[in-house]
Amino acid sequence: MLVHRKKKERYRMQAPMTPLIDIVFMLLIYFLLTTNFISESGIDVNLPESSSAAARETDEITVYLDRDDKIYIGEEPVALNDLQQRLENRLSAASESSLVMVKADRSVDLESAVNIMDIARAAGAGRLFLATEKTGTRP
Repeated sequence: MLVHRKKKERYRMQAPMTPLIDIVFMLLIYFLLTTNFISESGIDVNLPESSSAAARETDEITVYLDRDDKIYIGEEPVALNDLQQRLENRLSAASESSLVMVKADRSVDLESAVNIMDIARAAGAGRLFLATEKTGTRP
């Protein structure tokens, strides 16, 4: 009688999955925590487009002019007559690097936007910008 030995299964190399899953979840948490999901809140203004628009990263006072010719400083509505006084108060409390950013809806008359810029200049704004959205490259 012949006795056949049972063949031993060869040990196969296996990658441990638990540490791999841990690393994937750690990366997911890292990217969720470091990604900026905060969109700019404020007044709904459809900005005009410009191919040379650049991002600004300084202290700024934002003046919005919406399509109904309503004026806001931040999210606070302001009458045209009170705009200069409010801007003077904000500019006196702001740092030297602060600027006044005018975000006017593209459907607003240019004269209204220029009038707000003149009022901001009279209030003491040394740096004044008209916000635009960046478009594709020029043809």
